[in-house]
Amino acid sequence: MDIRKVFGSNLKFYREKAGLSQQALAAEMGVDRAHVSLMERGEQNVTIVTLWHVALALGVKPAALLEDQARN
Repeated sequence: MDIRKVFGSNLKFYREKAGLSQQALAAEMGVDRAHVSLMERGEQNVTIVTLWHVALALGVKPAALLEDQARN
């Protein structure tokens, strides 16, 4: 699977688990909501710094965002 899709799927999973909207997560990270949406859809390449900011905002380890797990 494409790592961008894996990251996006995990991002959405942990965001929803945290009870955050895309807008709330974007505000926490200091980015636009559309940026979060693109990341969740796997349409945005993210930097290691962005990965770190997402992990901090969601309270998860960065590695958790890169694990290839089937989520239904």
